[in-house]
Amino acid sequence: METKQAGTSLDSMISSFNTRILELQQLVIARNMYPANSVIELSAIDTAVSALERQVQAIKDRLHEETEAIPKAKKLIEASLRQQKKIQKMSSYVPSHVPQTGLIPENPEQILGLASLNVEEPPAAPLPIKEKKGRASPPLWYITADELDSLSSYMRGRLTLEKINMAINDMASYAEANTQLISAPKKRLAEDLWEKALVLRDIAMAEAVKGKHFFLETDIKGPALKLDNTGKAILTVLRHLGRISESRIGHHRVFILLRPQ
Repeated sequence: METKQAGTSLDSMISSFNTRILELQQLVIARNMYPANSVIELSAIDTAVSALERQVQAIKDRLHEETEAIPKAKKLIEASLRQQKKIQKMSSYVPSHVPQTGLIPENPEQILGLASLNVEEPPAAPLPIKEKKGRASPPLWYITADELDSLSSYMRGRLTLEKINMAINDMASYAEANTQLISAPKKRLAEDLWEKALVLRDIAMAEAVKGKHFFLETDIKGPALKLDNTGKAILTVLRHLGRISESRIGHHRVFILLRPQ
């Protein structure tokens, strides 16, 4: 009986040793499969994954901000389109060329069409009154698209708003040059200009012209207004619209700039 028990205990011990040996063998195999440097590589992978997660979160935040900004951008685009339409409407009243003579329109709203846009502006503070020296610059009373459309097709012909308003620029330039000649002292003028200045002074004293800006038919030399068929048609239109009147003084044909009624 004791012999059997001793044999059984020995078998158990041998089996236990065999199990332990197998476990040690598996441990050695596992240790060889996952060397120590694998921990460093896994740490690097973990760092890279964390960085990617942060980038993804930043992209999500940016997308959220852009999504919230879309309604504001739409409102800004709508406002820009409205402003563009206003500017296009205003530009239709302005000629492509404005002479560099220091002349300014007497009524800027007429050129820009601000009256038709119903733009409300706060009243401007009154400017200090300055004493006038000599005659003021000739006014630039441009015509509007509505005035041009009001003409008969026969009178309007092929004239455009730009052509007519460029001619108004020329007329103001002629009148400005005559004003300077009238007020210039003799010592500053050549002989031929002095003779013209004397003629202009006589014309300026005529009842129909006194106190008004004017130019002569002989002054019409372009660049926009010329004594051709187009120029004559423009003069006819401007007389009809009340921008100029015509008078014969001596042997001179005189055109007088008028304020539109």
